[in-house]
Amino acid sequence: MSVALPPCSILILAGGRGQRMGGRDKGLVPWHGEPLVAHVQRVVRPLSDDLIISCNRNQQAYAAYADQLVGDADPDFPGPLAGVIAGLAVARHEWVVVLACDAPQVDDALIEGLLRLAVEHDSAAMVRQGGYWQPMFSVIPRRLLPLLEQAWRAGERSLQKALLQAPIQGLECAQEDGRLSNFNSPEWLR
Repeated sequence: MSVALPPCSILILAGGRGQRMGGRDKGLVPWHGEPLVAHVQRVVRPLSDDLIISCNRNQQAYAAYADQLVGDADPDFPGPLAGVIAGLAVARHEWVVVLACDAPQVDDALIEGLLRLAVEHDSAAMVRQGGYWQPMFSVIPRRLLPLLEQAWRAGERSLQKALLQAPIQGLECAQEDGRLSNFNSPEWLR
């Protein structure tokens, strides 16, 4: 018998510099006529009543896609761990699905598989692809916020390394799984 899925918050990370996009705000870069974040939002909207976007610029544009907006506590785009800490701090549900704004091919089956794995094991869950962890596709229980904040204060800036300090489940995905494609350079958008 499988566990019924509890409510979850969704955190879309869109707070980066967009260096590989020439400084453009990745979540707002158009693909198939819509910003990348619109594709992700369309998939996750039916899954949650608490959609949070972590963004450090263009808040007005992102507001159309979210229930809540957060920004990093530290300036200068400190990375995804800062966005996750900010998102966990305001999330309304115990389980928080973390996704990148530049993964427009993610689907609800992947998200539900991650959430189910996390809930069944009562721990964080993260995609593993070809033997590598993919922290931009993860589910984090809010109770890990103090652990992540402690890692941050100790100087850790890697979301993956911070998450691996706690028990975590891996959702194995094939190397060629297109749902995990990050459109993080102009070449990917073609």
